[in-house]
Amino acid sequence: MGFEVKKFKDINLNDSFFDSLKADYAEFSEWFNKKSENKALIHFDENNQLNGFLYLKIESEELDIIPPQGLLKRLKVGTMKIDAHGTRLGERFIKKLFDYATYRKVEEIYVTIFPKHESLINLFKKYDFEVTGVKISNNGNENVLSRKFSGDEVKYTYPFIEHNQSSNIYFLSIYPAYHSRLFPDSILKSEDGSIVKDISYSNSIHKIYIAGMRGMENIKVNDIIVIYRTAENGQSAHYTSVFTSICVIEEYKNINEFTSYDDFYGYCKKYSIFNDEELTKIYKEKKYTHIIKMTYNIALNKRINRAKLIEMGIMSNKNGFYSGFGSINFQQLSNVLIEGQVNESIIIDKA
Repeated sequence: MGFEVKKFKDINLNDSFFDSLKADYAEFSEWFNKKSENKALIHFDENNQLNGFLYLKIESEELDIIPPQGLLKRLKVGTMKIDAHGTRLGERFIKKLFDYATYRKVEEIYVTIFPKHESLINLFKKYDFEVTGVKISNNGNENVLSRKFSGDEVKYTYPFIEHNQSSNIYFLSIYPAYHSRLFPDSILKSEDGSIVKDISYSNSIHKIYIAGMRGMENIKVNDIIVIYRTAENGQSAHYTSVFTSICVIEEYKNINEFTSYDDFYGYCKKYSIFNDEELTKIYKEKKYTHIIKMTYNIALNKRINRAKLIEMGIMSNKNGFYSGFGSINFQQLSNVLIEGQVNESIIIDKA
């Protein structure tokens, strides 16, 4: 269960999952077999059934569509099919292709989709893809949806992070049990990936977290949050507490803003990791008052442990230093990106 990278020759083309692709593209089976040594990202559900397939290709050529497009370094979404069944798995695939586009430093991403696949088209449009042309083939006419990923025409929306004069930057500690479920692309190599379920809060780009740490009342829209995964019980925080991810705040609410449990539940349930019993307890006790909704923008390619964070001047080993929630500056964030082996262009500094 979960994501795997496999060569085409190791994927079962006879799986019924591929039937719709064979129906749409007469040459699909021939194309698939020719790609035998190429790799695709696939996803299996909890019943070990194939429910997601993504093939990406880097191109540096003119785009032969109507109207023709000039020479650019592009990421082509060669094939993407998802049987999400209400789990928001599509959002997680979108994040995967954005991660790859960032890593390969492409100028544009594009995908071709038949008009009948409205839900897939709407998924791409949600993340700022626009219809820029038509591809004509023997299989019919497909819409070409594209999104600039570098240069003057880029819309600096997700996954880009805009830092301006009003943006604050914080780190936020999250216990391992919550972290692994909330940020599935940021789990540690030592963790069991099977704990990441095929459900909304794991797959969604949008996350809701509820906490009670002092200082969180100052969080506001567009603030930047670096996620700090705490150590497992019995392990040294010095080497196993790590920075893993970077998020952007979409909304902050205090639990006392909700006039009823139903309002609170309706707001939190879709994107939070807490079950109904936990949400009931949280609302009743009101011990944890800070509710943040955020986008999951970047998983660091290299986790940064507390020892290194102390060396970088971000954390401290002095008595009284509070590592639950705190501020860092823009230069420290830049250093986190460098140490975390992330393309720095993902941060747009407008301060």
